[in-house]
Amino acid sequence: MHYTKSESNNIQRKDTGTNSGYLLPHTVNNTSERWKKAEKCPDGVFDDRLVMSGSMANLTDATSLQQFEELLKNNSKSLTVVHFHAAWAPQCSQMNDVMAELAKEHKHTMFVKLEAEAVPEVSEKYEITSVPTFLFFKGGEKIDRLDGAHAPELTNKVQRLGSGGGGAARAGDVPKEDLNERLKRLINAAPCMLFMKGSPQEPRCGFSRQTVQILKDHNVHYSSFDILSDEEVRLGLKTYSNWPTYPQVYVDGELIGGLDIVKELVESGELENTFPKTVSLESRLKSLINKSPVMLFMKGNKEAAKCGFSRQILEIMNSAGVEYNTFDILEDEEVRQGLKTYSNWPTYPQLYVKGELIGGLDIVKELKENGELASVLKGEN
Repeated sequence: MHYTKSESNNIQRKDTGTNSGYLLPHTVNNTSERWKKAEKCPDGVFDDRLVMSGSMANLTDATSLQQFEELLKNNSKSLTVVHFHAAWAPQCSQMNDVMAELAKEHKHTMFVKLEAEAVPEVSEKYEITSVPTFLFFKGGEKIDRLDGAHAPELTNKVQRLGSGGGGAARAGDVPKEDLNERLKRLINAAPCMLFMKGSPQEPRCGFSRQTVQILKDHNVHYSSFDILSDEEVRLGLKTYSNWPTYPQVYVDGELIGGLDIVKELVESGELENTFPKTVSLESRLKSLINKSPVMLFMKGNKEAAKCGFSRQILEIMNSAGVEYNTFDILEDEEVRQGLKTYSNWPTYPQLYVKGELIGGLDIVKELKENGELASVLKGEN
């Protein structure tokens, strides 16, 4: 279960699913009552004695950006697990209990609880949009993420990442076949896929930056995946494709290679014939919006919504009895960011009818309450 930033500034504390989440405000609150009442030391730094959890040295709270950064720095040689939680969310409390048990078993792993609303600088930096959310750090860098109250998966990640990702398979590890299926799906997510460090907007290594620039210079249309955001994909893809380095470029599901291969294609004049014909982002967005008379851009799909807002709008759409298609904006960062600008609508989900933006969840709710939803979906209004 987790929270999601709402389209309004009202905190939504409604249970949206067994493990999927609680809704929170669009703007993270400045402080909580517990934070306000915390005692300060003379130098203005919060007293660590107030935030230690029990007697375990490897389980603590971070109540400020400074303390959070110091914890990462002091524990840079081993795994740090950070739980972003909310005091009013029951499943966060349950996952805190799971953390406490894991801390007893994994003495060399640091477990940190951080109240998302109380330390907005950290929450916003790491784009925390739901609680419970867990981030995993090594060497001061984020290496993995887990959204939702999934105790078995949290346990598995702590075991795997805490041991460096190697060693014999443990109970609860994701079977290799499942990982291969996921890799295959990612590779085929777009006609051209770039697996890189960072994003096209913010590459995080020189090779990725050069590859992005080449693709941009030649007007190549592609989607990307940040391998730094998912350690399982980062390690698994090397074996899957028998290619040990990043970036990796795929066309129609087939590996083209890395930066050196892309450079060779440019020098030989073969790049234009190797990559898909360029389609402008605006043309692509228009095509997607008009793919079906009723198009819903959401987090997830009809079968599995990945945020509370998307789940609520699916329930409303399914009850309306009108055929519609969906597009998972989590699978395509270019569409996810581009559509916000194209439609001048900053949040998701977004509903379109005959190519025209209707709005998000709040608008759809209003239409339903006013009895106008059915006619709008049919294009009568």
